[in-house]
Amino acid sequence: RQRAKKQQKLDTELLGSGGLFSLKTRMPFKKKYDASQDSGKVLRGEECTPHSQPWQAALFEGSRFNCGASLISSRWLITAAHCITGNMRVRLGEHNLRVREGVEQLRGVASAFPHPRYKSRGHHDDIMLLRLTRPASLSNSVRPVALPTRCPRHGEQCVVSGWGLVTESRKVKLPDTLHCANISIISTASCDKDYRGQVTDTMVCAGVAGGGTDSCEGDSGGPLVCGGMLQGIVSWGDVPCDTTVKPGVYTKVCKYLGWIRDVMKKY
Repeated sequence: RQRAKKQQKLDTELLGSGGLFSLKTRMPFKKKYDASQDSGKVLRGEECTPHSQPWQAALFEGSRFNCGASLISSRWLITAAHCITGNMRVRLGEHNLRVREGVEQLRGVASAFPHPRYKSRGHHDDIMLLRLTRPASLSNSVRPVALPTRCPRHGEQCVVSGWGLVTESRKVKLPDTLHCANISIISTASCDKDYRGQVTDTMVCAGVAGGGTDSCEGDSGGPLVCGGMLQGIVSWGDVPCDTTVKPGVYTKVCKYLGWIRDVMKKY
């Protein structure tokens, strides 16, 4: 009974907290999000139609917004391994993080499974599965995204979504609503030239011609959806996000299907 009361108190605090963001000094080159550094959003995108991305989840460290994630079944989320913290909480069915809309679902994380080859100092294998303490109640606002049946194709149109800053300026008001941006898959050969050999076959790049539309700090772990399938997880890229012409780099989900299924089956 005490545990149930404590859980209810935590859920109430989380729902009432809104998004508590922190802005700190930017690093010249880093992951899309590091809980010790920064937070931000899909740059030069627009506010998503509410609940048009029903798989989008918000990860919190206690009451502080940390990362995005994607629901892939009623019990499992997928996100970036660098989003792991010691006190992860989940909000599903969210659009405006500061407004109670009546369709939100709050969940704890029972177990976290970062990829065994992930290293915190690198971008490789930046993928993690989260098992919820109890299943999500599926609805129009909370629904899993399909895992890919193929790998993404050069030029394919995709949508990236997330919460946070609309520009790199520190003087703008932090938005609370989920934002979306339409971007395209960039060839690995082209992207690897931009990043001087750092892009591997387990990564996929996406952006627009001329740059400026991209995922950014705080979107980490969130979805890159192409043709209704989860093809990427926001991982890393160049900074500042709104002036670079380089594309964002995502974990290529199709390369991890065996590992994903093995973990979900075992646990």
